[in-house]
Amino acid sequence: MADAKQPSFIARMRAKLNRPGSWLSYDLANLVPGRKIDAEVLDELETRLLTADVGVEATTQILDELRKKVARNELDDVDKLIAALTDAITAILLPTQQPLNINTHKPFVLLVVGVNGSGKTTTIGKLARRFADERKQVMLAAGDTFRAAAIEQLGVWADRAGADIIQQQAGADPGAVVFDAVTAARSRKADVVIIDTAGRLHSQSHLMDELKKVRRVIQRVEPSAPHEVLLVLDANQGQNALTQALQFHEAVGVTGLVLTKLDGTAKGGIVIAIARRLKLPIRFIGLGEQADDFGEFDARAFAGALVSGNSLSAG
Repeated sequence: MADAKQPSFIARMRAKLNRPGSWLSYDLANLVPGRKIDAEVLDELETRLLTADVGVEATTQILDELRKKVARNELDDVDKLIAALTDAITAILLPTQQPLNINTHKPFVLLVVGVNGSGKTTTIGKLARRFADERKQVMLAAGDTFRAAAIEQLGVWADRAGADIIQQQAGADPGAVVFDAVTAARSRKADVVIIDTAGRLHSQSHLMDELKKVRRVIQRVEPSAPHEVLLVLDANQGQNALTQALQFHEAVGVTGLVLTKLDGTAKGGIVIAIARRLKLPIRFIGLGEQADDFGEFDARAFAGALVSGNSLSAG
């Protein structure tokens, strides 16, 4: 089912990720009329990469690769430069292209974390819908007990996906909700339980401690769990998203990432910076609010969309 949607998802990614004028290779042909690729052109590319939030480490790696090819006279026109740039970015992203497999445990316990406003609850809803479409029995845990609205929002997504939901009143102990949910998932033989958590700033140590407590509660019921700690990041946060990822990973051991809101002002390059620094699996990317604006991460398609607006795989 997911495969059937993939071409249209890639087309939407191409349309939304970077508009004309912000592609890394936009107007590059006019920059090098009638001459070979030289240091000036590479300096221009370096500026574009840094401006697109690719970060210093990844930019340095990409430019080093391109300079070697220039020295070997392998990049004698713009098309070859664009192809080499796409390949260099793909090489950084490819190790992170690891789809989420929820068939390793039953119930598969999925703990979703992230800061307020990152798109966490919406991501949970889209995951629930996706798993339900695969005929999985899904249970949601409303572990964000600090906001009544979050509990209500999760309830709406549960209804849409035909999923069970475990919830308590706002202000309840998140650990108690999580304990009930994992226990119920085991007794009802659910395939997957997705746990929402309160959005918290990575700099709020007491809230990060609460997250560690939730993880301990899960392990009291199911010692092998959580089987995935999924961090949802807002791509519009730029380099701050990388800081969030580093600190959440240190606190709770993140095992997978979701990059959301790539339809906004996000330049997309932050995905490369995060891949280069953390080397964590990027499970999904989100392009908007609709259910179909969510799909598995494809490294080459993403690199193609970022560099030239062409996300069709070169093979």
